[in-house]
Amino acid sequence: MNRHITVRSTAFAVTTAIITAFAVPALAQDVPAGYPADYADLIAKAKEEGTVSVYTSTDAAQSQKLQDGFTKKYGIKIAYNDLGTNGTYNQVISEAAAGQTTADVVWSSAMDLQMTLVQDGYGVEYASPEAAKLPAWANYKNTLYATTVEPIGVIYNTKALSEDKLPKTYAEMITFLRDNKAMLQGKVATFDPEKSGSGFLHHSNDARNRKDFWDLAKAMGEDGAKIYSSSGGMKETVVSGENVIAINIIGSYALDWVKESPNLGVHFAKDYTPAFSRLALITKDAPHSNAAKLFVDYMLSAEGQALLAEGGLPSVREDVTAGLNIKTLNERVGGGLKPIAVDEGVLEYMDQMKRVQFLNDWKAALGR
Repeated sequence: MNRHITVRSTAFAVTTAIITAFAVPALAQDVPAGYPADYADLIAKAKEEGTVSVYTSTDAAQSQKLQDGFTKKYGIKIAYNDLGTNGTYNQVISEAAAGQTTADVVWSSAMDLQMTLVQDGYGVEYASPEAAKLPAWANYKNTLYATTVEPIGVIYNTKALSEDKLPKTYAEMITFLRDNKAMLQGKVATFDPEKSGSGFLHHSNDARNRKDFWDLAKAMGEDGAKIYSSSGGMKETVVSGENVIAINIIGSYALDWVKESPNLGVHFAKDYTPAFSRLALITKDAPHSNAAKLFVDYMLSAEGQALLAEGGLPSVREDVTAGLNIKTLNERVGGGLKPIAVDEGVLEYMDQMKRVQFLNDWKAALGR
């Protein structure tokens, strides 16, 4: 009897050893080259958590390849919540206040709102193994990472305007708006900075960096510019001919739109093309903290960046060959790409008094 028990125990031990021997290398294969050896432990813990919750302002269609790639690689499900820029920010704050944090990763194009979350203690520091591959301006204290670089530009109706008539520089755009009032009256579109987080970022960034921003705002006002809460809304009006031109839109979207809309063109100023980034942070009380770290690393990796670029979101890295990367994007826009740095500068107009003053000045410039 004891003999049989010993034989069975020995067989079980051998079987367990064989399983373990095969399981460990399989997990080790998941560890990307150049990562620390103990990264396998993080992967194992992330797989045990089984899911990662992402609050974002990015359309699921644009990130679908990234999501599919991550789930296929690690078997971890993604709870993807597209809440918009303001919605994402407000949801994170309200959940934290109630002690019911659901988001693991917050991924938003509203750089100023993301930086506010970090400054107010909603994010946690995490030194990604991919951090060294990013430009210095794209990493804020290992807490907030730029995952894309997306130009801010102009779309126009090609039936109403030919490309050779479009202004080449920022200053020339102001002159163009003033000199073509008859054609442009009531047919200029731009973001509403009060309703759109992206719109506020785009306009306030210009105000920080261009002394002639308010001249542009006034020129748009003189043309009876209409304001919108989304780039998609502006696109439809330009395609239909309701508007001739839309200024300060999300250029990464536009670069894709023009492939499908023959009467839609995209244009960038050669001397000044600001570019925003979709910033990622891990929440302080992330329910799936290991899966969150794994997802952020994947977003920043060459593989993840390639999948984002294939989805139309240009890579912040230079070594990604799929789609556009930061170097080829600069060439595409004419050499004047000016990425918005991930630093405290984006908070200038988040001060309540400055924000109110900015919005009041904006309304005055547009004649509202």
